[in-house]
Amino acid sequence: MRVLIRPLLLALVAGALMFPGSISAQTAAPKTISTQDLAQTKNGGNDWITSGGALNNQRYSTLNQINTSNVSQLRGVWMTRLGSGRGSKYRFEADPLVVNGVMYIPTGNDDVFALDAKTGRKLWEWDSDIPQVNDLICCGWDNRGVAVGEGKVFTGLLDGSFVALDQQTGKLLWRTQLEDYKDGFSLTGAYRYYDGLVFTGISGAENGIRGRVYGLDAKDGHEVWRFYTVAGPGEVGADSWPSATDPDPEKAAAYTHGGATVWQGPALDPELGMLYFSTGNAGPDYDGSMRPGDNLFAASIVAIDYKTGQYKWHFQEVHHDIWDFDAPSPVVLFDQTYNGVPKKGLYEAGKTGWLYLLDRTNGQPLIGINETPVEQEPRQATAATQPIPVGDPYMNQCGDPVPGFPITKCIYGTFWDQPVVFHPLGGGGTEWSPTAYSPQNGLIYVTAAEQDGTLAVRQLPFVLGKTYTRSVSPTPLGAPINSTYTAMDSRTNKIVWQKHDNFGQSYGSLATAGGLVLRGKVDGNLVAYDAQSGDELWSFQTGLPVSAPPMTWSDGKDQFITLAVGGNRAGLITTDGDQVWTFSLNGLVDQMEAPGPIQSKIDLSAIPVKLGQNIATPQTPVYGGIPFDGTTFAYEYNFTPQVVQVPVGTTLTWKNDGAVIHTATAADGSWDTGDISGGGGTATVTFDTAGTFTYNCTPHPWMIGRVIVQ
Repeated sequence: MRVLIRPLLLALVAGALMFPGSISAQTAAPKTISTQDLAQTKNGGNDWITSGGALNNQRYSTLNQINTSNVSQLRGVWMTRLGSGRGSKYRFEADPLVVNGVMYIPTGNDDVFALDAKTGRKLWEWDSDIPQVNDLICCGWDNRGVAVGEGKVFTGLLDGSFVALDQQTGKLLWRTQLEDYKDGFSLTGAYRYYDGLVFTGISGAENGIRGRVYGLDAKDGHEVWRFYTVAGPGEVGADSWPSATDPDPEKAAAYTHGGATVWQGPALDPELGMLYFSTGNAGPDYDGSMRPGDNLFAASIVAIDYKTGQYKWHFQEVHHDIWDFDAPSPVVLFDQTYNGVPKKGLYEAGKTGWLYLLDRTNGQPLIGINETPVEQEPRQATAATQPIPVGDPYMNQCGDPVPGFPITKCIYGTFWDQPVVFHPLGGGGTEWSPTAYSPQNGLIYVTAAEQDGTLAVRQLPFVLGKTYTRSVSPTPLGAPINSTYTAMDSRTNKIVWQKHDNFGQSYGSLATAGGLVLRGKVDGNLVAYDAQSGDELWSFQTGLPVSAPPMTWSDGKDQFITLAVGGNRAGLITTDGDQVWTFSLNGLVDQMEAPGPIQSKIDLSAIPVKLGQNIATPQTPVYGGIPFDGTTFAYEYNFTPQVVQVPVGTTLTWKNDGAVIHTATAADGSWDTGDISGGGGTATVTFDTAGTFTYNCTPHPWMIGRVIVQ
């Protein structure tokens, strides 16, 4: 591996671009993206004018200067540090846009930057100034990409507002507060502009909100239409939820907390006039007992009229989701021939590990998807069947046995009060990661996580402003973390080639007319493959885990590839997640040192709680906002907090708030609380020597905790 061959040059290139607080207007008026530009752009070219390269989300570029014969010559042209979104809570997941030599990119803090695409020099920056006390954001602070149009840059914010900035100066033009973040709402992008409207979904299904998609007027931000992704009384799909007149008030209100939020940018077909998006899990997550029915439009692909928000069709990937099998990866539009007939297609890569290929005119499967009987659990009100696509899953769909866990199941297995090991679960399959589609060969490039997860139900009431996930997920300590990267044939839904990694999944792909497909990996490498054979042709170590998909653009002479780098992945905790790299065949900057060892097995990943700190965020049910005074609570087969750090000589107390007997027993046998009775029983242990002590409950060995004594 080449490391720092040109360290002085890299320092000069990066250092020159790190001046703080730089805000300067562009010297010339920027190119304005029109509706006609967007309608005529089928794939990325010299510019990358919208998220995914075009309205179809294909993440394909017609550029071919960089190709299979010369990609090994790629080097860095510049790397700049944005000085935003740096810290353990942030993810840098943005898909940069490039319009006429200017790059527009947001960070995990929703700050927006305009850069000179050739040099990385900051032209302007806009500070979002969003509240830093928001503890209800799921899965890290992120923004997956802005939109441009009408001389404006549009973006949603994690505080539930939406803004438009002047494309030339970064000046705020308007701001619309869509929802209140204190009620669990957030916006994570990416965003889409077309025909005078800006489109955004809302995030926060895990907080008991009712999902929705907005069409906003691009001129002033007022709401033109709203489509609820959870069907209410009198709406299409209302019969898939308990009646609003149900005598059980919790069931009667189920649809109002039904989740089905939208995590990413929609696709749009100008000819059909339809906007397409996929939705998140039903709420409450993991517990289906109080929401019998299919729960539309959760875990679904939905098509609506982009001008009015009127419902057109839907396809539900998972009926009555209890596994967190939401559909956060962006839908992709493509054209393909089936049985000799050209079809307007659409696909989405699911957390289930399947591709769902549909006719985008009507939502009907292009390749068979069979309703198949599955295991039943009456307490969960499980659906009788699930739609199983014909073709290959692109990952293993059965849990691996884990010591201490007596029950292991495959996809669509059921669970209730005892933890069950599954593979995949909500963190498995294809996460929000964008796929790429190559019209050159008809292949789809998709990532997936292969790792064990566990589930049991913990029933809690809905409380506004607190999370609404009814589950216990004990840690399957020591289980392997693996992932796949797969080329799937869109004509057959079969695997063409596949790569395996012994760490977490990557977060998006790029395909090009140069016969290449590229992805960034959580080990810090940007990798290029032969798109047809899967042969690895080149890799470049960026120095930080990659959480974003690459994109490509050209100045009319040279082709460039740009990638946002950073954001805590693979067990690495860093504050340096704000780098933007750009590469070309003429680059002079060589690769960086690799980040530290990345996580290949599941461990207790919680940050240690110290005396006086909250044992959980204020929004966490049951124990949220309680300071740690030396007491760890055993409740519903979990220890809270799970990992603590205390000085030598500290006496710790375990309190059992559950109904059955628990223990806290050191793995090395050095200490044992003995039986702790339910209903408030306690036991204490004094730690007189330094060390790290992992422990569990003897009757329930999946209950795992750790004490760090220093």
